[in-house]
Amino acid sequence: MGAIRMGAIRMARVHVRDAEGRDLSPSSREKAERLVAEGQAEWVSQDPPTIRLHRSIPLPERPAPKTHPLDEKKVLLHVCCAPCATFTAQYLREQGADVTGFWYNPNIHPYSEHERRRETLREYAEQITLPVIWEPGYDMPAFLQAVCGHEQQGERCLICYRMRLARAARVAAERGFDAFTTTLLISPYQDLDAIERIGHELAEAYGIIFYFENLRRGFAEHHQMAREHDLYRQHYCGCIYSEWEAQDREATTRRPRNDSPTQEPSPGA
Repeated sequence: MGAIRMGAIRMARVHVRDAEGRDLSPSSREKAERLVAEGQAEWVSQDPPTIRLHRSIPLPERPAPKTHPLDEKKVLLHVCCAPCATFTAQYLREQGADVTGFWYNPNIHPYSEHERRRETLREYAEQITLPVIWEPGYDMPAFLQAVCGHEQQGERCLICYRMRLARAARVAAERGFDAFTTTLLISPYQDLDAIERIGHELAEAYGIIFYFENLRRGFAEHHQMAREHDLYRQHYCGCIYSEWEAQDREATTRRPRNDSPTQEPSPGA
């Protein structure tokens, strides 16, 4: 039994400190005893077994902890709707950003839908103490003029992205924000490549940062958060064309199987 115990003691790792008392990597018992025998170290404890070297060991500097690019940055978050703001605003705040929401969505049709989404955001923003800048008015006529002749899904979306992000970039630059971004980045139905390209173009034009990150990983969680907060959840992206397409999809799902096929559904919100 004694031999077994002695063997265990000799196998035990020994704590090592340098002359300044800084902890180093542990050593084997055999190596520790050799250092002591050679006069390079001395025992300072047997329980736990610890030696102190007679010299200082230069230690590599520990890298500074990584910070998020938005840490301590003032960020203007363009909000397309309250449900998409749930995960997005929470995530940006967790990264250390000082987030302010921004409401400007001239694509939303009809006016009653625009106001319902705006009011839902107002209520949610109060719940989470999110300041919001509200762009006044209802620019739906300007949106329709801009997309005239480009009504196809995809074409009109590029125009819509640019309208909303351009206004966000301008307001962010005028009000001294460090960066701007958008809740559109959480949606699997939006063209993130186009949003990234347009966002960076506008950022360069206005002398401000556009923050891009694919946030689709939070899409399922944002649905859960919207339910928890009892938020109004729309069934189409916003414009009159996406509303028609959503109604067509609903009609298609209700149509008997022997009806003629229809076109593939287009993305919603």
